[in-house]
Amino acid sequence: MKFTFVTLFPDLIRGYFTESILKRAIEDEKISIDFENPRDFTMDKHNRVDAPMIGGGAGMLMTPQPLIDTLKAVRKKSPFAHVVFLSPVAKRFTQNDAKRLAKKEHIVFVSGRYEGIDERVIESQADELFSIGDFILTGGELASMVVCDAISRNVDTVLGNADSLSVESFEEALLEAPSFTKPIIYENNEVVSEFLKGNHSKITDLKRGLALCKTKYFRPDLYKKGITHEK
Repeated sequence: MKFTFVTLFPDLIRGYFTESILKRAIEDEKISIDFENPRDFTMDKHNRVDAPMIGGGAGMLMTPQPLIDTLKAVRKKSPFAHVVFLSPVAKRFTQNDAKRLAKKEHIVFVSGRYEGIDERVIESQADELFSIGDFILTGGELASMVVCDAISRNVDTVLGNADSLSVESFEEALLEAPSFTKPIIYENNEVVSEFLKGNHSKITDLKRGLALCKTKYFRPDLYKKGITHEK
């Protein structure tokens, strides 16, 4: 799978892919990344890619020409590229989206800056828009990396143990149950005893119960879905 980042600041992103699982995925050619900078496509004589908002308002917007020409160039090389814009004014990104998009061949992430992007760019170029939460960032690069990471780990064979995907949070309408490792006792805090007895059926039931408790406490919205699903 190929990922292209359309960004004014590619160096903000590069480093994330030089360590750990995603570095190995690139070395093993399971994923690849590249970058396109809209500043390389601007026709402005001062090399600008932003302008004041029409109708007033604080801050600047990314202008249509550099972004649209960038995306046209990407689509010319890769006609089936799937273009994703990251924006707080969008649908919330979920694990189901990550799994679905992991089946694509080429995803392009467009990272906004300043006060955002001229709406005409989004209307004409976006295949999908996603938000990663109800908060504002200084740019879309972090959000692009979050979404790319979530998608990448669902690409076949990127994770060493594919079974680890099946027990994670959001695979069902529940958060993942607590997990433990050695030592069995640490600072007078002991691992749940049932986990030590080797009865996998009981452990599964216990983990289910703990997942329900955790979900009820942290995400009552998901808890209601999980209970409904079980009935």
